[in-house]
Amino acid sequence: MLSLNKLVGQHESSLLLFTILVIFFIALFRSLISCLSRKRRRLPPSPLKLPIIGNLHNIGLYPHRSLWHLGRYFGPLMLLHFGAAEALIVSSADAAREIMKTHDIIFANRPRSRAFQKLLYNYKDIASAPYGEYWRQMKSVSVLHLLSNRRIQSFRVVREEETALIIDEIERASSSSSPINLSEIFATLTNNVVCRVALGRKYGGGSGRKFSRLLSEFVELLGVFNVGDFIPWLAWLSHVNGLEARMDKVAKEFDDFLEGVVEEHMAQQKKGPNTDSVNGTEQKDFVDVLLWIQRENLAGFKIDRVIIKAVLLDVFAAGTDTTYTSLEWAMTELLRHPNVMKQLQKEVREIAGEKSVIKEKDLEKMHYLKAVIKETLRLHPPIPLLVPKESAQDIEVMGYDIAAGTRVIVNAWTIGRDPMSWKQPEEFIPERFLNSSIDFKGHDFQLIPFGSGRRGCPGILFATTINELFLANLVHKFDWTLPGGAKEKDIDISESIGITIHRKFPLIAIAK
Repeated sequence: MLSLNKLVGQHESSLLLFTILVIFFIALFRSLISCLSRKRRRLPPSPLKLPIIGNLHNIGLYPHRSLWHLGRYFGPLMLLHFGAAEALIVSSADAAREIMKTHDIIFANRPRSRAFQKLLYNYKDIASAPYGEYWRQMKSVSVLHLLSNRRIQSFRVVREEETALIIDEIERASSSSSPINLSEIFATLTNNVVCRVALGRKYGGGSGRKFSRLLSEFVELLGVFNVGDFIPWLAWLSHVNGLEARMDKVAKEFDDFLEGVVEEHMAQQKKGPNTDSVNGTEQKDFVDVLLWIQRENLAGFKIDRVIIKAVLLDVFAAGTDTTYTSLEWAMTELLRHPNVMKQLQKEVREIAGEKSVIKEKDLEKMHYLKAVIKETLRLHPPIPLLVPKESAQDIEVMGYDIAAGTRVIVNAWTIGRDPMSWKQPEEFIPERFLNSSIDFKGHDFQLIPFGSGRRGCPGILFATTINELFLANLVHKFDWTLPGGAKEKDIDISESIGITIHRKFPLIAIAK
């Protein structure tokens, strides 16, 4: 009996050893096959990677600048490893054209992100939604009913009224030569316009300050590096460092705010037509339109409360933060280049004539103004690393093999400063656009601050109209100087950290 037990035990031990050896050799075989496969693939150039973290050590506080430096050595298509994820870095107009036009549908998807999942209702918004039928339907709803030319033009009075109110505020400050925080002015203007257009009214006082703080933290969290996105087994770190708790808090606060807005609109609709609180006319804001689409079932599927709130979040994230960032950098460059400022004032004041305020109908003739906006977006794209894409299948790009699931990061900041596309790329020269057909609408890949292709920003007209109108009024009404006798070269142009690149310090100037 003992010998039988011993024999059985030896058999089980041998079977276990055999199983372990089989697993080991299978793993070794798969590793060798993978290695040989990778050798057969022609991969883009890549810097040396470290174990576990890959190339994360190559990315500093300003990723667009870090990737620009790396791209100078490794070329316009560069493969980096962020933990377990492969990332293709695109740094030239030709490479961007391959990704966003030639193979647009292959790269139409979005990679997963814990911040997008938490803050954007589990990818129910338009910007982060996976490519598919849901995204196509929601993009169509947005383009047809929220951001169409007709809809945007319907809010012309809102933009002109809010511009006039801010100009009056600056005029009062100019009477005493008080320094003006232009960064704060730009944020207030864009926030007021977007609130009236999207929600039907402004949110001032304590609720306005709370809303601005919430929006600022929301945008910051979208750009925060989360190690769990790239090294899944370290995802627990976001619970330790408080990132998960911050995202939960901001998500809940924004959800509570938007829930209140939707409830308010539903109650108002029961009473009668919505009336704009400033001009007293009937005005359908974005919430009204989305509720109407929900009632009429125009999307082809049920739009629930969560989807409405997710779309509104997209409007705020894209409509306020990026828009006021462009204004901030445009005015910074004008103050740094007095000759450009004078040329712009000359054009605006000649076209305006005796008018005290510029209207939107005057903007069409202001070609130098449009050139200033383009040059600002070339040097300072609001989101320098466009929202990442992801390859849906194995694909060859410019002779390199790109695997399915590779995330793609287009460095619009680098492309806008590429000496192969631009003469004197580091200089602010609006004149380069005066006799040029190059535009930022996604067809000219040397200038793509709003992206291009299927996943390009649908709100380009919305943003640029605000920028042109307010900038024209700023330079028409006032002459501008720096406080304390500071010179142009003294202006600090340090950048903030985050998905949207603002000035690190507020822009302060004096209006006369």
